[in-house]
Amino acid sequence: MMDEESFAVKLPQFEGPFDLLLFFIERDELDIHDIPIARITDDFLNYIHQMVSLNIEVASEFIFVAATLMRIKAKMLLPRYEAENGESEIDQKEELIRKLIEYKKFKELCEELKPFEDERFKQEKRGNIAYDVEQAEKISQPGEELTDVSLYKLMMVYDRLMKRYTNRAEEVKHTVVQYPYTIEKQKEAINDLLRINKMMDFKAIAQNSDNKVHFVYNFLAVLEMLQQELLDIQIGLGYNNFWISVKGEGQAAN
Repeated sequence: MMDEESFAVKLPQFEGPFDLLLFFIERDELDIHDIPIARITDDFLNYIHQMVSLNIEVASEFIFVAATLMRIKAKMLLPRYEAENGESEIDQKEELIRKLIEYKKFKELCEELKPFEDERFKQEKRGNIAYDVEQAEKISQPGEELTDVSLYKLMMVYDRLMKRYTNRAEEVKHTVVQYPYTIEKQKEAINDLLRINKMMDFKAIAQNSDNKVHFVYNFLAVLEMLQQELLDIQIGLGYNNFWISVKGEGQAAN
């Protein structure tokens, strides 16, 4: 006997009743402008019955569309006549088709916009937006800009920010500094220092560096020389403490 708890039926997820109707139309390659109401109503109701049998909560919008389809189907089977309010089953069917076509347009448009959304999420947010908003609000009363938003107010804020940008006291300049260091040059410099001092510790390497970039090149040069077995290294006591010497000379000195 099959264990009921180990058996599960998974239904596809649809965002709404129109999404389900479009699925049936595309699956059976139907003409959206001439939907066979009886056929699509049966498919729609069968899907809802499966949801109910699996104790899945059925949204009210699904129930409403199901009732509309059943009403149209029932009236299509009866002799056609004009209702008192002037609305016939043909009008209801055309209204349903019109909504389906509009829904399909929005769905296709959303699919086209989704890649743009994915690309936008890859970008970083502006870090100085809070400062810009604070500067834009200094002229007006506190909170006035946020009472209601209109296109005119957005244009005024934009104009104010552009004037501040144009009339700023100091012009922003971006300077690119090209450092004259290379690893090969620093290897030669470390060799020259070791000929004089025989051994050098971490502090000496830092003291012989003009700036942080120079120190990074010196440190990379030491690492490369260790990898090429041109240097010996001796670990000392304390934090970031070590000694380097030319291969073989450090041991001879000891």
